[in-house]
Amino acid sequence: MVQVARDFLSLESPTARRNGAGFRPCQGLWYRPAGRAPEVAFLATHYDVDFSEHYLAEPLAARGFGFLGFNTRYRGQEGFFLLEHALLDIAVGVRWLREQARVRTLVLLGNSGGGSLLAAYQSLAHEPDLAPIFPGHRIPEALRELPPADLYVSLNAHPGRPEVLTAWMDPSVTDEADPLSRDPELDAFDPRHGPPFSREFEDRYRAAQEARNHRITAWVREELDRLRVGGAWDRVFPVFRTWADLRFLDPGLDPSERPPGRCYAGDPRRANGTPFGIARAPTLRTWLSMWSLETSPCRGELHLPRIREPALVIQSLGDTGVFPGDARRIHEHLGSDDRTLLFVPGDHYLEEPPEAREEVADRIATWVRARLPTCSAA
Repeated sequence: MVQVARDFLSLESPTARRNGAGFRPCQGLWYRPAGRAPEVAFLATHYDVDFSEHYLAEPLAARGFGFLGFNTRYRGQEGFFLLEHALLDIAVGVRWLREQARVRTLVLLGNSGGGSLLAAYQSLAHEPDLAPIFPGHRIPEALRELPPADLYVSLNAHPGRPEVLTAWMDPSVTDEADPLSRDPELDAFDPRHGPPFSREFEDRYRAAQEARNHRITAWVREELDRLRVGGAWDRVFPVFRTWADLRFLDPGLDPSERPPGRCYAGDPRRANGTPFGIARAPTLRTWLSMWSLETSPCRGELHLPRIREPALVIQSLGDTGVFPGDARRIHEHLGSDDRTLLFVPGDHYLEEPPEAREEVADRIATWVRARLPTCSAA
C-alpha cells in the first residue's frame, strides 16, 4: 500500500494578504505519495465548502498523483462571494503547483459546486473577459494572467450556481420577506399536483422558478441604488425555501437510481422550511455575482464551451441533488473534442456503496493515464 504524505499550505492572494488574526486567505492540504514528487496533480476547490480533506485526495495520491485540496478566501463565507477574487485565489494554488511542486500536468477536479467554479477558472484563463456587473465593480488586472490547467474533470457537478439554485428554489413564494407566503397553485408539496407531476405543471413550475430568480435580481438592483443614495455599500438578505426541485419528489423526472423523496438535507418538505440551504443569506453583490440567472458569471453555459482540453464527466446514479440530465448538459456544452461521460453507482459523496470512492478513483486515474502515456508519475 502506497503511503500518503500531506502538508499544510497557506498562501497570500493578489487581492488579499495576511489578515489581522494572522491567517492567509488561500489554504489547503497538499497530498502526494510519500517520498515522491509527482509530475501530475489534481486541484479541487469549491465556492464555500472546505475541500482541504477531499474524499478523493488520499485515494488519488495512493495511485501516484499529487492532490491539492484547496480553499479560497470564501471557505465558509459563501454569502460574501465575488467570482473575480475566488479566481485569483485559485490561480495562487495553480502557480504553487507549477512553480513549487514542479507539477508538469495539472488536472482541475470540479466536484459538486466546484465544477462550475473551476470551469469558470479554465474558461477565463483562456479568455479573460469578465466584466463588471454592478455599480463600482472593478475587475482586477491580475485576472488577465490566470495560468490554465491541462485536463478537466467534472464529478457529480451542477451545471452552474444560478442553475442549481433556480432548479431547487420554491416558486410558490409570493413574498420574499415572509417564509410562510405561498401560492397554492405552485406548491410542489400540495398532493393535488403530484407526484407524479404532469408535464403541464412541470413547465409552469420551472417558468415560475426562473421568474422568482429574476424578481430577486430586479429587487437587488433597486436596493443597491437605494443604499448608494443613502451612503451604504451593501447588505445581506434572506432567500427562503430552496429545497423544492420537483426531481426530489418525483423519480420519474430525470430517472436515476436515487431514492425518491430525498434531498441532501433529508426530507425536502422539512428541509424547505428550514433556514439552511444554498443562497440562504447572500449580500446584494454576491447575488449578482453568484446566483442571478441574468448577471452571474458562474453559469456553466458561459464557460463550458471554452474548455477545449480533454474533459471527463462522471455522475453518480444515486445522487439526490445532481441528476443524469445535469451531467449530460455539462457534457454537451463542453468545447472539448476529447470528452467522456461516465455514469457510476453511488451517492453524491460516494459514501455508498462502500467501494464507490475507490472505483471512481480508478476510473479517473485510468482516464488521466490514457492521456499521459509518457508521464512517469501516472
